[in-house]
Formats: sequence, structure tokens, C-alpha cells
Amino acid sequence: MRECVVLLHGLARTERSLSNLERHLENGGFTVQNIGYPSREKTIQELSIEVIPEAIDLCMKRDAGKIHFVTHSMGGILVRYYLEHNEVPRMGRVVMLSPPNNGSEVVDKLKDSRIFQWINGPAGEQLGTDDASVPRSLGIPTYEVGIITGDQSINPILSLLIPGSDDGKVSVESARLEGMKDFLIVHKTHPFIMNDEGVLHQVSTFIKQGAFDRD
Repeated sequence: MRECVVLLHGLARTERSLSNLERHLENGGFTVQNIGYPSREKTIQELSIEVIPEAIDLCMKRDAGKIHFVTHSMGGILVRYYLEHNEVPRMGRVVMLSPPNNGSEVVDKLKDSRIFQWINGPAGEQLGTDDASVPRSLGIPTYEVGIITGDQSINPILSLLIPGSDDGKVSVESARLEGMKDFLIVHKTHPFIMNDEGVLHQVSTFIKQGAFDRD
């Protein structure tokens, strides 16, 4: 019985951004549901309850042995919100790439800008670091989570707004999540972390073993 992996892209991206990851997992023997969604048009809550059940249903129709999730950026927050309010049959593991688990200082500084609002929509405005933000309102996961985040930036302007090491959008510290099972920092940037061969290897390793490869 094949296991299924649901992929969820980040804010203002499409499912095409995860095409390399999709191929890697399929070549590794997984069934993959790479779901696109209108990330700029609705809130995190709305996107979560509209998109994720569809993906789970597709996995179940293929009689998946387990259902795993791999996310990039805001996709991780959608999964956290959904799993806090719903149970997934045959739940597997979750791998998050560059997730703003504690919010983003970039959002704090720019969310009132009309340009920011136009580019990122209502979900983008929910990703700040204040206690009212969606990431900060979510609890400790009850499922196995592995997190990979980067410490290299190609956006020095945004990096000036972020304390400590960052990937141009999310600080290393913001990516951390209480209760996570494993955490890995790689020398990669936010927009391209999902295309690195080493990261692809670590994603499939965590799904299979529940830990990253430290050899």
C-alpha cells in the first residue's frame, strides 16, 4: 500500500514551485498530491479548510497507507491550522520548509503598505509576530514534525527587517516550533530551498524515518 504526500506551496507561489519535490517523491515510491490554491485571495483559515480536505480525499481514494504533508513557507501554517482543528485518517509525518511558525517581522513592518496588501492578500497580513497572528495562535503539534530552514538571503533589504540569521523572508528562530521532532539549518534561500538536492533527500528521509540524515 503506497503512502501519499500532500504538497502545499507558499504565499504568492503556485504548485509549479514544488514540481522538483513532486518528482523526487514520486521517484521514491510515494503517491503525491501537489495542490495549487489561491494564496492571495483568502484568509489562512479559509484556504486551510478548502484546500486540505480535497487533498486528503484524493489520497484516500488511492487507498493511501499513510498521509504525509510537505510544505513551503505559509503552506506550513495552513497545515498547522487544519491539524489543530481536524483529524486526518492514517496521519503520517509533516516536513516544513522555511515556515514562519512564529510569524515574520517583515509582515510586522510592511503589512499596512498597500503594495504589500496587493501582493500578499489577506493571508499575508495574518503572518505577523504579534499574539493575534495566526501562527502565534496555534498550539504545540501532536504529530511528528521536521523543519528545514535556510540562513542565506538574496533579499538584503528584507533581511534588514529580520533579526538574526534569516533566508530573506523568515528568521531561523521563527521557523522553530515547540514540540518539533527535528530541525535542520541549510545554507539556502527562501524562494529556492525546495529545489536543493540535499533538501529533497532530507525531506524523504524524515518522511520515512522520522529524523533527518546526520551522516
